[in-house]
Amino acid sequence: MKDPRITQLAENLINNAIALKAGENILIETTDTPDELSTELIKAVAKVGGNAFIHNYNSRVRREVIRSASEEQMKLSADLAMNEMKQMQAYLSIRAMNNAMENCDIDDKKMLAYRTITQDVLNYRVNNTRWCVLRWPNPSMAQGAKMSTEAFEDFYFKACLADYPKMQRAALALVDLMNRTDKVRLVAQDTDITFSIKDIPAVPCCGNMNIPDGEVYTAPVQGSIEGVIHYNTPTLYEGKQFSNIRLVFKQGKIVEATCETGDNKSLNAIFDTDEGARYVGEFAIGFNPFVLSPMCDILFDEKIAGSIHFTPGMCYEDAPNGNKSAIHWDLVLIMRPEYGGGEIWFDDKLIRKDGLFVVDELKCLNPENLG
Repeated sequence: MKDPRITQLAENLINNAIALKAGENILIETTDTPDELSTELIKAVAKVGGNAFIHNYNSRVRREVIRSASEEQMKLSADLAMNEMKQMQAYLSIRAMNNAMENCDIDDKKMLAYRTITQDVLNYRVNNTRWCVLRWPNPSMAQGAKMSTEAFEDFYFKACLADYPKMQRAALALVDLMNRTDKVRLVAQDTDITFSIKDIPAVPCCGNMNIPDGEVYTAPVQGSIEGVIHYNTPTLYEGKQFSNIRLVFKQGKIVEATCETGDNKSLNAIFDTDEGARYVGEFAIGFNPFVLSPMCDILFDEKIAGSIHFTPGMCYEDAPNGNKSAIHWDLVLIMRPEYGGGEIWFDDKLIRKDGLFVVDELKCLNPENLG
């Protein structure tokens, strides 16, 4: 029996998140997802008169492709992908990832080559198509979230089918405030960091580019970051797990990087990918009321209510600070009391304490008002 939530999600993605129009081309890439999802997406595209182009991937097969590919093969593959992407007006990626650690044993140099060679395709997709990226619930993700499969499916659809128009309206006050802010200070356990966001646009994300969604992002002014940040959310990067990452910044650059779980050498190798990898391309505040606990999946964790993420690597074109890199790693700090608390200050005024907004115009973004 077909789950009606799959049809609802597919139609929301095509009609609202992507807002596909008649005659437009959309590339849909799925990994380890059920056929039913792809067929419902194709039906939703056809209803609006669009053209769906489908790539169905398997994560184990994809791993072997990367492991076995020569540099010449990677370059040809990237050229073919770029040619295809340039004919698309929209892009949708849905990944289930039966094993989130699938790529953990790929050689670091091979992964660096793959990231570097495919970066132009990613940049074109981000900057020139209307895109949306999301996950698909499966037992592996449920295990990461410490839930039964059924409970995780219920959580997934609740988070992904949130009232995003209401969230978008509520986020406008935060966008306005961030656009008027110069100095930001973040304070939490083993964290005290300052930076400027002056004249860099704030962008609301409320159901369009990521599902689940719920953040407003901008970027720090290059060279303005000073201090220490200790992320309390475990994270995966290309199959390698890290926890309690601690970064020390001087004049905007990561000068010291350590972690509690994971290999410090591998951690620093990521930050040595290129010159921009030790600088930050995004600062964002998360507020999805249904996403409350980390599950080692960045797409969910960066939206956790009461969190921030502070992202080494590439900036976005709509919030540019000039940083370019082959990485964009959303590292998350949760500031709710059960995670040690924390504060956000804008121009020496307390904006959020222990995960809750404390200024009147922003209280509409607290969980009790969005849930």
